[in-house]
Amino acid sequence: MAEKTKPPQEQEHQPGRESAMRPRPQYEPRSRGCGRLKDKVALITGGDSGIGRATAVAMAREGADVAFVYLDEHEDAEETVRLVKKEGRGALSMAGDVGDEEFCRRAVDETVRQLGRLDVLVNNAAEQHETKEPLEISAKQLERTFRTNVFGYFFMTKHALRHMKAGSSIINTTSITAYQGHPTLIDYAATRGAVLAFTRSMAKALVEKGIRVNGVAPGPIWTPLIPASFDAEKVAEHGSSAPMKRAGEPNEVAPCYVFLASEDASYMSGQVLHPNGGTVVNG
Repeated sequence: MAEKTKPPQEQEHQPGRESAMRPRPQYEPRSRGCGRLKDKVALITGGDSGIGRATAVAMAREGADVAFVYLDEHEDAEETVRLVKKEGRGALSMAGDVGDEEFCRRAVDETVRQLGRLDVLVNNAAEQHETKEPLEISAKQLERTFRTNVFGYFFMTKHALRHMKAGSSIINTTSITAYQGHPTLIDYAATRGAVLAFTRSMAKALVEKGIRVNGVAPGPIWTPLIPASFDAEKVAEHGSSAPMKRAGEPNEVAPCYVFLASEDASYMSGQVLHPNGGTVVNG
C-alpha cells in the first residue's frame, strides 16, 4: 500500500486554490538572500500559488521586483502580492488567461510600464486533467491543455523578447512526466514534452543574443494543482512513490528558478533541473 503523505482532499476548480489546501504549501525561502537578482524585474505566470508563489517570494528576497499573472484565484494573488511587498520589493498582479495572446502581450507591456524593464520570464502556469481512458480525451480538452501549457509559454516568450536584452533569462516549467510519461495525464505529459523541446530550441535560437533559456522539471510537489486534479485518495498518496517517499514543497523547487535566473547560471542554457525527490531521469 502506498504511504499516505497528505490529508485526503479535493478541489473542483482548476488550477486550484492554495487558500483551500490543508496543510498549506511551504513557500517561505530557506535562505536570507544575497542580492543575486538585485534590481531585476521578473514576470511569472501562475505566480499566485504553488511553485509560482514560492518563486515570486524567493526572487523578491534576492532583490527582484515581481510581476505575475494568474487565472482567477484572486485571494491567493492578493496574498502573493503581500508576501512580495513584505520582502521590500515591488509587486504587480494581473488576472487573465495565458492561452489568449492579447492578454500575454498586455501583461508583458504592463510589467515594463509599471516596473521599468523585464529581465526574467518564468513560464509556469499549467493545467492538467486526469483521464483514465485515452479514448475519452476530447478534442476540447486536448486543445485547452495545449493552449495553456504550450501556447501560453510561446505567447509570453514572444512578447517578452521585445523587451529583453543580453543577460536576460527565460525559465520554463516542464515536468518529470515529460521524461517518464503518465498513464492518466497523457495530454498533460505531451505538453510537458513540448515545453522541453521548446526550451532547447529557444536556447539555440537566442544564444547569440545573450539570452539564456532553461527549464525546471519538478516531480510530485504539493501545489493546488494536485487536489484540483485527483481524487482525495490519490491526493493523500501524492509523492509516496518518489524515492524520498513524500511530496516536495514549493520552496524546495523555487531555488532552481532563482539559480537559473542569476549570474550563477551564466554558462547554462538549454538545460533542465530536476527537483523530483530522487528519481533519475537521465535528461
